[in-house]
Amino acid sequence: MIRRFTLTLVALLLSFCAVADSDYPPQVKSVVEQRCMVCHGCYDAPCQLKMDAWAGVQRGASKEIVYDGTRITDAVPTRLFEDAQTVEQWRQKGFYPVLNEETPDQGLLARMLALKQQHPLPSGKQLPATITLGMDRKQQCTKPEDFNTFADQYPLWGMPYGLPGLNEEEHTTVTQWLNDGALGVPMMSPSAAELDAVQRWETFFNGESLKQRLTARYMYEHLFIGDLYFSDLESTGLYYNLVRSRTPTGQPIDIIATRRPYNSPGEARFYYRLQPLRSVALAKRHMPYALNAQRMQRWQSLFLDPNYEVTTLPPYGIDVAVNPFIAYRELPQSARYKFMLDEAQFTIMGYIKGPVCRGQVALNVIEDHFWIVFLDPDSKNSLLMADFLASESNNMRLPKDRQGAVISLLEWHDYSKEQLKFLQAKTEFIASVTAGTEGTKIDLDLIWDGDGDNDNAALTVFRHINSASVVKGFVGQQPKTAWVINYSLLERIHYLLVADFDVFGNVAHQLETRLYMDFLRMEGEQNFLFFLPEKDRMPLRNFWYRGATEDTKNQVMTESVAYSQQTDIQYHTDNAKQELLSILQQRQPGGEAARYQPADPRFAKLQTLQGKPFSLMPEVAFVEVLGEDNGVSVFTILHNDSYSNNAQIFEEQKRRIPEEDYLTVVKGFIGAYPNVFFQLRDQNVENFVRAIISMRSETDYANLVTVYGVRRTNVPLFWPLSDRLNAQYKANQPIEAGLFDLNRYENR
Repeated sequence: MIRRFTLTLVALLLSFCAVADSDYPPQVKSVVEQRCMVCHGCYDAPCQLKMDAWAGVQRGASKEIVYDGTRITDAVPTRLFEDAQTVEQWRQKGFYPVLNEETPDQGLLARMLALKQQHPLPSGKQLPATITLGMDRKQQCTKPEDFNTFADQYPLWGMPYGLPGLNEEEHTTVTQWLNDGALGVPMMSPSAAELDAVQRWETFFNGESLKQRLTARYMYEHLFIGDLYFSDLESTGLYYNLVRSRTPTGQPIDIIATRRPYNSPGEARFYYRLQPLRSVALAKRHMPYALNAQRMQRWQSLFLDPNYEVTTLPPYGIDVAVNPFIAYRELPQSARYKFMLDEAQFTIMGYIKGPVCRGQVALNVIEDHFWIVFLDPDSKNSLLMADFLASESNNMRLPKDRQGAVISLLEWHDYSKEQLKFLQAKTEFIASVTAGTEGTKIDLDLIWDGDGDNDNAALTVFRHINSASVVKGFVGQQPKTAWVINYSLLERIHYLLVADFDVFGNVAHQLETRLYMDFLRMEGEQNFLFFLPEKDRMPLRNFWYRGATEDTKNQVMTESVAYSQQTDIQYHTDNAKQELLSILQQRQPGGEAARYQPADPRFAKLQTLQGKPFSLMPEVAFVEVLGEDNGVSVFTILHNDSYSNNAQIFEEQKRRIPEEDYLTVVKGFIGAYPNVFFQLRDQNVENFVRAIISMRSETDYANLVTVYGVRRTNVPLFWPLSDRLNAQYKANQPIEAGLFDLNRYENR
């Protein structure tokens, strides 16, 4: 009786109190990380049961789906720690409990764990068809009162779903915690040195002058997605989010929650604050960003020391706030560009990971594998570009926030015409600044070389269907396409796909975002073509856009604007694209991507071939190789799908060209969502490689997995291997590492 009364009292208190500052007990957290968070994290957590924070378990689950590309009206945002602060507030938003504080063993989470113990995975090569997998599967988000019916219908759907159950020790640890009320413990506190750093940085972000306030606003709209940390201090493992608060430094943060970072805070005076991150770092979401004394001095020299004046702060109205070329016209363009370039990987990663975890809207529009370089911010062209961009700000406007679900074709036609006008004006501008003997040369000096030592100057993007990775250096064999990004393009990518993108938005918003990103991809490709000989530009454009309409091709390069300006780069072969990429690979800091180069030459053959056998491979495979001396090496095999073009939204499979598929093999880890684990001994590497090359059918792939793979049903091997891979990632890359997500692990 006393125990029940106590637990009920705890539940009542939790309902009316914020739960943000508590964490799992250490022993429980270890199990939850390794067995629960690998599926239940971020917005794509099944049933919105976000277990990467203790507060998420207290919040519970919801039947509402975050990733819904068909909804007519905007959904109500349900961002943990932002859109509600107490359990009671989440109940009012439709979340139902997964805990039962009065009768703990009857809580939904406890019963789901018990169901798996009662009905373990059946033995066999594959899971039965009754266990549905895939990111878009229909979820059965049962409520506590419906659990008995659910268990009768889906006895094999206990937790962890579609994976081996907890072992006896793990099950005891979690169930005992649940039986004791699932109580939290205080979060880790910042060290004294970190508290001092927080105060210094909050002072920096909250200066009183108009110049300081406009600079801070610009930085906030670019850093709000980051996991910030103090790189010049001894690490405590804490990360911070930059937020807007009603309260100043020294007082508890009272977060101002808006749908987008550029929305009005609605307060006459608000403050930028550093809030400790209360969720566990997940690979699909984690975007670390270093703060240190050098960084503060750099920003001071870029934005605050130069002699210019900010006369007024831009309004937060939609006509201004979503257009950075208008909102921030009084901040030096070169400062804005260098701010983003300094951490270009972070900037590009924003539209791939961003605030949404799952970026299919942005990713359907890009190639599976391409390289990125940037225009030099200090080139004559870049300095002159500031005035040009100011004159073209209206032609670069982005889609506005849309409340209705209908896209106006007329309005969309206007966006298309404006983009084409901008590209034509840009071409004419480039012609004017490159004309004559004193004009800007179209040569490698226009490409940013990272100021000699910044390895953000060379990036590689890998798309894995509806997730992607951005890494430093040029990784893998030379890709089909490459982008050259300038300031205006980089800024629009950020505002379209990061600052403006709303995962809770309606179908019109998501469709417009996807369609507009077409323009931006084409512009990046156009910039690259500009560095090639004139004779090579149109043929390469046509190859990239096989099967696309002439209107689409003209967005990349029009016949009327033929780019008659010749490049000043001296080519010595008949394959200028290959030659240019090779030059850049040698020239750019970190371009050769030594970190990812496989030390084992036996994998090299996989990167010299292309064709249908590789189309059978999953998007991301982690390979553990066990050496004779008990040493362990880990590799990632990436499957790069080939398409005739990426300029169409629908019927992607009809544009597939599997004969052009190829693989990239890297040392270590690339990708947040592994589709399969392979485990083999060193002496079997050559046989493994031959087996991949000789595949001709799905049966051949199934045999490959049978011999070398670790299936979901492999009870003795699956979790130990998963734990080792996560541990190795964290040991090798302690800052960037996060937990891998197993939602896309295959059952083939």
